[in-house]
Amino acid sequence: MGRGRQKAKHTKVARDLKYYSPPTDLTALQRELQSQRGETSPADGDDWAEDSDDWADEDAPSAHRR
Repeated sequence: MGRGRQKAKHTKVARDLKYYSPPTDLTALQRELQSQRGETSPADGDDWAEDSDDWADEDAPSAHRR
């Protein structure tokens, strides 16, 4: 018999969560993004490209025809 009251409580909690927006600290977000940008160097992506070229040469059909 208590299903109506329970459902009303769940609905209230869901509505509160849906419309809750905590205050945003934009300066903390900016610091975090700047620190992440400083951790990675532009050369990091180049290493992967060189490795993938090596693998592509080994898997090429012409490599097995010798």
